[in-house]
Amino acid sequence: MAKLTFSGGIHPYDGKDMSKDKPMKAILPKGDLVYPLSQHIGAPAVAIVEKGDRVLAGQKIAEASGYVSAPVYATVSGTVKVIEPRRVVTGDSVMSIIVENDEKYEEIEYSTVDSYKELTKEEIVERIKEAGVVGMGGAGFPTFIKLSPGEPEKIDYIIANCAECEPYLTSDYRRMIEEPEKIVEGLKIILSLFDNARAILAVEDNKTDCIDILKKLTKNENRISVKALKTKYPQGAERQIIYATTGRSINSKMLPADAGCIVDNVDTIVAVYHAVMWGMPLMHRIVTVTGDAVSDPRNFLVRIGTSYRELVDEAGGFKKLPAKIISGGPMMGFSIFNLDVPTTKTASALLCMTQDEVSQMEPSACINCGKCVEVCPGRIVPKMLSDYAEHYSEDAFLKHQGMECCECGCCSYVCPARRPLTQTIKSMRKIQLAKKSGKANEKKKKQEVG
Repeated sequence: MAKLTFSGGIHPYDGKDMSKDKPMKAILPKGDLVYPLSQHIGAPAVAIVEKGDRVLAGQKIAEASGYVSAPVYATVSGTVKVIEPRRVVTGDSVMSIIVENDEKYEEIEYSTVDSYKELTKEEIVERIKEAGVVGMGGAGFPTFIKLSPGEPEKIDYIIANCAECEPYLTSDYRRMIEEPEKIVEGLKIILSLFDNARAILAVEDNKTDCIDILKKLTKNENRISVKALKTKYPQGAERQIIYATTGRSINSKMLPADAGCIVDNVDTIVAVYHAVMWGMPLMHRIVTVTGDAVSDPRNFLVRIGTSYRELVDEAGGFKKLPAKIISGGPMMGFSIFNLDVPTTKTASALLCMTQDEVSQMEPSACINCGKCVEVCPGRIVPKMLSDYAEHYSEDAFLKHQGMECCECGCCSYVCPARRPLTQTIKSMRKIQLAKKSGKANEKKKKQEVG
């Protein structure tokens, strides 16, 4: 039987053994909570509280400012200290609401239901929208939009992304081990929105315990199947997981819905379950704190807005001073220089390493070995695109499918010349996306004036 996978990819050291076998630990934040108003793709939320207001956990403190936007909720009780720009993990300053935690953790009452079947499809989507649920695998796209395609009858597959292919990250694994029922029930809720769809729980085949648990829970579910994917990076990337599970292909100009698919991350599906069944907004997420610099690597159930520094303290602090700290994993994460930044809806991991191998590498001339082409899951030519990006040859970059890069980092990983291929391609992609966004905004303004 053929393995469910894609062309290209790599097999880096996964580092998951550091944290995967330790149960999740729920933590209560002690310091101020910082809530950036932009924790999602789209327009920033707008604050609806003021300095001096007392808030409760679960209370909305910022509302969505447009269709592509999402509200923000307090995750502790306390007093609004100030609303001002604060630094986030990307290094940007983002307008944020700062709440002084009173450590009472008083919470609002939620509107629960006994069964999602009591609700109409429109009511289910509205509860997800109102809860501020966004993609928690990293993109941060408002989930209610993803679940509201123009032609819902053409959706054939709902894919639960349980691959977790990024090295060192184990938050999805712990969720599957400890709370698999929530994943299955959340998936059934999403499935109820699409009459013609079937659901797939897509798990890499190195997680046999998760596969067994999920198969047991879904043995009587005719519309849900569990598929074991070949363990390979980036198996969990949206295009790759769609191809591996359905054989359908999409490109950078398409959405998964164009191929009849909807893909949601494990944590997002659980957030959908909480929103629909419990009426609870998105307030928590699991964050992996790991790396050889950390005393006690493990996964924490975190209240959004908690400082990264508190997470490191909860993990026993540093046993050795880290040479590099990464928000996310080593392949698609990015370095940070300050731990005094808040966790957000899209925070997934904090990786603390005693060695910074990348900074020690000296790039040299390309030897034309072709390894970057062999491993590229997008089937493009990274070396050539990197050259175009370095010389700002925008037309050539676009002509040779530079926008099809998924920024997975495979080419940089295998390059014997240590060339920063992904980084240069990513920079050019940002320029092109910014130009596209600018043109779209200009067109919109002209239409409004007209």
